[in-house]
Amino acid sequence: MPLVTSTEMFKKAYEGGYAIGAFNVNNMEIIQGIVEAATEEKAPLILQVSAGARKYANTTYLTKMVEAAVETSGLPICLHLDHGDSFALCKDCVDSGFTSVMIDASSHPFAENINITKQVVEYAHDHGVVVEAELGKLAGIEDAVNVSAKDAAFTDPDQVQEFVSKTGVDSLAIAIGTSHGAYKFKGQAQLRFDILEEVGKRLPGFPIVLHGASSVPQELVKIVNNYGGSMPGAQGVPEEMLRKAASMAVCKINIDSDLRLAVTGAIREHFALNPSHFDPRQYLGPAREAVKQVVKHKLVNVLGCNNKA
Repeated sequence: MPLVTSTEMFKKAYEGGYAIGAFNVNNMEIIQGIVEAATEEKAPLILQVSAGARKYANTTYLTKMVEAAVETSGLPICLHLDHGDSFALCKDCVDSGFTSVMIDASSHPFAENINITKQVVEYAHDHGVVVEAELGKLAGIEDAVNVSAKDAAFTDPDQVQEFVSKTGVDSLAIAIGTSHGAYKFKGQAQLRFDILEEVGKRLPGFPIVLHGASSVPQELVKIVNNYGGSMPGAQGVPEEMLRKAASMAVCKINIDSDLRLAVTGAIREHFALNPSHFDPRQYLGPAREAVKQVVKHKLVNVLGCNNKA
């Protein structure tokens, strides 16, 4: 089975009231942990690569590892560019074998966002690749994405129909109160389900995407803190809110920070208990297993996409 686009995944997810997990990948162990979890739970997958991951691991390495994941698992897997910030970057990913790209021109004025997105859509569609765009601005920091709280803005439902019709985009990331990174909220998140509901009415059947949706499990934060970390007050999006969003118009939920926490916590714990170890397999193995367990939980209890492959 070759890499697939997200088109059929999203159609089934919208009709079934669940969401597909879009997990950020940076190295082999993270990919393996995600794919092992999805194989056991029989779940479709979106493996996504940020610009930072491309610089760290090299696009060719990441692409080939994801292709190996398809070959070894037999799962429907989509390879997606997360937060592409230019036509050139999106074009390079299309040319490199990605089956989905995101153009994030949300920092630009509305009309310019439309023009940039439309350019990407035209090129990507000519090559059989689907496109995600963003309308509204999420606060937080993750790789090259850095938006302060004062610059964040909820998506305006009055703009979504015009944006989608003029760009031809295949899915839309909206801002309803999620945030990038682990240090999200001082208190509990309050997602604007009223905005999500209104967007769903304006775009019936159209797949919506949530970024910044890691829940930052406190048990992972405690592991990191117990073994030399310092993450006071780290908060995420409550999982029951994400499950509610998945039952509405949201067909794709991005998860990154939770995987980073799992990897970091497992490695910190391993070295605290085994300070003389120096073989990378001895500490990357537990990190891979930690990723697997986090992903299995998400697939079953948050996304609801288990047994949907």
